Amino acid sequence: MAERRYNFNPGPAALPLEVLEQAKEELVEYGESGLSLLEMSHRSKIVERLNAETQSLLLELLGLKEGYHALFMGGGASTQFALVAQNFLVPGKVGNYMLTGSFSEKAYSEAGYVGPVHAAASSKDAGWRSIPRLEEVRLEDPAAYLHITSNNTIEGSRYNVLPETGDVPLVADMTSDILGRVIDCGKLSLFYAGAQKNLGPAGVTAVVIRDSFLEKASKNIPVIQRYATFVKEKSLYNTPPVHTIYIMNLVLKWTAALGGVPEMERRNAEKSGLLYRVIDGSGGFYRGIVEPECRSQMNVTWRMADPELERRFLAESERAGFEGLGGHRSVGGLRASAYNAVPLEACQALADFMVEFQRVNG
Repeated sequence: MAERRYNFNPGPAALPLEVLEQAKEELVEYGESGLSLLEMSHRSKIVERLNAETQSLLLELLGLKEGYHALFMGGGASTQFALVAQNFLVPGKVGNYMLTGSFSEKAYSEAGYVGPVHAAASSKDAGWRSIPRLEEVRLEDPAAYLHITSNNTIEGSRYNVLPETGDVPLVADMTSDILGRVIDCGKLSLFYAGAQKNLGPAGVTAVVIRDSFLEKASKNIPVIQRYATFVKEKSLYNTPPVHTIYIMNLVLKWTAALGGVPEMERRNAEKSGLLYRVIDGSGGFYRGIVEPECRSQMNVTWRMADPELERRFLAESERAGFEGLGGHRSVGGLRASAYNAVPLEACQALADFMVEFQRVNG
């Protein structure tokens, strides 16, 4: 195999090498079944056990022992933008949204096709460079829920503290920081995450829902769109991406073996710290986009003096073995997505490259 590149892709993102090696060994035959998981029925006992174990592992890592169900669904987080509203934005209620970046804005827009929505706070006028202060949040009643995006993948910002919503259910898109830092998930009534950042490969979306919140869900939508359907059928109502769930199972076990979410948070703080120190110490050669108190540990974003210099940085970084450092196509700039599976060595190598690039081009 050719030498592996330093993978900073924003998603699909880096997977642990140990997981990839084990998956390679088990690709043709899973256990002693005589079959690959890629060709195995989702109604088989083997897949049922794998599915149940993976759901249990996820809840355990999140610190949720009872009162919640973990679901595995298709369509990515973008489908959840619609499903949350279809299930809970019932007549007479208002969906409240915190607008902190592109994906939260998309969730807000999608829900607007279902029912009335309200922007409870927004940092758009500030260029998405910060998270609104909690005292700025203004809920509109009667509130069905308040939806947040806990970490903004494109912009590189995050919530440090979850909003206090009282009796209003709190819903979160946690796609880009789930299992990456300690969050009191018991404050959330529902949260979801596309797997392709910290959970596994693309193709499955994890949804965690509180049982008491599920009771409020609409029964006047198609069966396939109801969270209750996936709870009742243990996420096996229709054919799931079995092999993707298997890889998630391996990633969850890898996460647990390293020390769980607290250890992931420690590592991620160290990794992102290497990059932010270079940015902050560059005298303006590298310019951080997000206000320091709102910076993400998952997605480090920055700009340079002019687009030509950014293009030169990208070209030279690719030749040096780095992958995925371009900012999102909607905003440009530069971004290093240092998810759980990105090793410290990759971030150290990038920090060293940035220092040398400035020395030559500054």
